[in-house]
Amino acid sequence: MSTDLRRRRSLRSALAVGAASVALLCAVAGPATAAESPGQKIADALRTSPVYVDPSLSSAVGPDDQRTLVQKIRQSRLPIRVVLVPLVEGDNWGGKPEQLIEVVHERMGGGPAILIAPGHYPDDIEAREWPSDAHQAERAAASVFFDDAMKGAGLTKRISRAIDLIEAGDGNAEYERRTAGLGTSGGASPKKPAAQGTSPVVRIVTLAVGPVLVLAAAWLLLRRRSRLRDFGTPFAMPRSVFAAAHRADEEGLRERAGEEVVRLGEEARAATGDPAAIERALDAYAAAGTVLDRARGVPDLAGVFALVAEGRAALSPARATLPLCFFHPLHGPATRRIPWRPLGRREQLRVAACDACLRAVRTRRAPEVLTDRLDDRPVPYFEVPAEKSLWAATGYGSLLSGASLAARVQRGDFTRTLE
Repeated sequence: MSTDLRRRRSLRSALAVGAASVALLCAVAGPATAAESPGQKIADALRTSPVYVDPSLSSAVGPDDQRTLVQKIRQSRLPIRVVLVPLVEGDNWGGKPEQLIEVVHERMGGGPAILIAPGHYPDDIEAREWPSDAHQAERAAASVFFDDAMKGAGLTKRISRAIDLIEAGDGNAEYERRTAGLGTSGGASPKKPAAQGTSPVVRIVTLAVGPVLVLAAAWLLLRRRSRLRDFGTPFAMPRSVFAAAHRADEEGLRERAGEEVVRLGEEARAATGDPAAIERALDAYAAAGTVLDRARGVPDLAGVFALVAEGRAALSPARATLPLCFFHPLHGPATRRIPWRPLGRREQLRVAACDACLRAVRTRRAPEVLTDRLDDRPVPYFEVPAEKSLWAATGYGSLLSGASLAARVQRGDFTRTLE
């Protein structure tokens, strides 16, 4: 394992040096190439106005609406930017608002920001902010979906409402209030349109290959990490890591998983404080390395991220940290536990879910789930018999009540997936 780590460190150093050279060459060449990128085009427009509206949406959000939003944003004195473009599967963003937001934020140079865009389905808007949760923007935007007063209100009014909540810092409280009665036995299911393009099958966007793109991707990842060390929570795994991992093919995902394992080892060895916590982090690091070395597909690589998250949680000052999202670990850290009953089964489970999956379950929609193969056909990973899959048995940490994921790997449970 130590030999592999040295090789990964050497590779990462080489990538960083090469990436810097690529960046320098790009700077000398000038901005013409970057300007051709749709993300760069939007970022350039946002430097002039905090609201960007694609021409195809100008009838829905006209000039007067745009001026209203611009005025509200400027009065708030917050780094809010609104990006309104149509999202469809197969477009530049893979139909995913989080990918659009991530790219635009990167093209704008990173740093503190709040970006708002159309959500995954009609009448929904999505928000992300850097540093995370500084103004409760994500929950503020999510709460608008559940506000009955916003039904049919249109994009301008919905975004305006989200900005009001962000400015007031009431996003979390409003979200809790609006969703308090959902998903319970006595609560009525809100009549909302079903998600468009939602499927239980994992959609993996293939990354472009080539030395220059690999070096550039490494350079951008290092830039993200640097900013998140400045603004993020100590030992928290950046959400951008999961956004990038979710879009990667298996080879790209393996590379990113390896980088996170190396980073966890460095953090654990440099940590000070509770020796028991550091030991748990080192156990998770060793287990993640074991799984990475033997990983046979995306479900195993997702397990590497789950183990890294477990190690980071041991080092975190937060007392209680949820595991990764039960439904799809590459969605990132869960935000709360919810009751959930698998289709066709009587027993109800309490699983950890991210915000997107939480909204899907509460509106009676199928969340996007990670798939595995059973009898040579794709199935939700948790439908694989537990004796054949550590991940089905543990829900990537959601279903554990005793031993940690690292302990399960150390005692040999992961080898069952290889038999």
